[in-house]
Amino acid sequence: MKSNRDDLALICTDQLFLEFSVAEREEVWQQTESRKYANTSARWNAYLNCLCLNTFLSYLESEPDLHSKPQVWPQRNELPSFWQVLNGTAIEVDKTRLVLIPTEDSEFAQLCVPREWVDIPDWAGNYYLAVELNLSACSMRVCGYTTHQQLRRQGKYDCFDETYCLETEDLIEDLSVMWAAQELYHSTILEVEPLPTLSASQAQTLLQNLNKATAYSPRLDVPFSQWGALIAQPQWRQTLYSRQQQQLDIAPTPNKTLINLGQWLQDVFEVGWLSLDAFLNTDSGNLVPASGFRQGKLTPRNVAVEGVKLIDLGMQLGNQSVALLVGLTPEAEQKVGIRVQLHPTGGKMYLPPNIKLALLSQGGKILQEFQSRSQDNFIQLKRFICTRGKHFSIQITLDNFSIKENFVIELQDD
Repeated sequence: MKSNRDDLALICTDQLFLEFSVAEREEVWQQTESRKYANTSARWNAYLNCLCLNTFLSYLESEPDLHSKPQVWPQRNELPSFWQVLNGTAIEVDKTRLVLIPTEDSEFAQLCVPREWVDIPDWAGNYYLAVELNLSACSMRVCGYTTHQQLRRQGKYDCFDETYCLETEDLIEDLSVMWAAQELYHSTILEVEPLPTLSASQAQTLLQNLNKATAYSPRLDVPFSQWGALIAQPQWRQTLYSRQQQQLDIAPTPNKTLINLGQWLQDVFEVGWLSLDAFLNTDSGNLVPASGFRQGKLTPRNVAVEGVKLIDLGMQLGNQSVALLVGLTPEAEQKVGIRVQLHPTGGKMYLPPNIKLALLSQGGKILQEFQSRSQDNFIQLKRFICTRGKHFSIQITLDNFSIKENFVIELQDD
């Protein structure tokens, strides 16, 4: 009996199908486990990228028509500093750069390339390859490729996730077309606008601000112009990676940062949070809200103040993000009513299926938990009341990804 993978190979005759052994898969996992990464999302991203890289390199090295041996860019020992913060791996064949973008999603409809691989001049690739990994079947499928020019001109720039996305139907499936173009025209000189220059003091300030233990990549925490200029420099990128490793050595369990909701009533929000009005009205590149926020899904809200935070779900999900919305209503006797919702972002209609939103007690006990279905526009917790000094947490979980926001109610005395 043929497997689904065999059936797919018969249907997608122009696509490249490769296999790896169970031993090779486990060896890559052991290698990944032996390295320190800032969070589980980064470790899983490194695992997928390393497995994809090894398998594709084996394929390239077996190709008799290649004139030179493919090389990992920049060097294999530098790859962890890339995989710590974003998806993708670059290979150079002659003077042509290929960027592999792996995913586990067997039903992905778009190739989503992190902006770093497109808009950092020294990183930009000539070709971007969409690669689907099937870990259980020990196989991977190169679904197709696109060029830098096509990605910039035809791809949709998602300023919320800082990615360029192209529909899979617009990809060229047959890699022989890519090799023929490379043979005939050699590598095209890419036109990429230079990024602003960072001074040493600006870089050190950024490194200090980004030097914290988090459950997600910090790539969306600062404007891309600063982020791109920072990690484009090998020494600063390596410094960021090394400092995050040191944070793990110093504090294996990150310090519990408390968000004081009482300050929100004074219109004071912590770093990473915005009022809902500011979120909807900002024209910052990182904060373009999903259409759902503008279609009345949040009304009637009956709250005094609302805060929103963008949550990056991790690189194995293509850095897809959701918006955590927390609304407050002052009650009698120094109590506060709280509503919590989770919304899709970046113009997406629905939340990822099976994402969980939970309310946890100070001791970590789950008090409420809701899970999204295949076509949920948003999910929410039941409204609850907190008293002054009360601690609680909101947890978002999806597959291997989990993040927790910790809150306290400290009201200002009259």
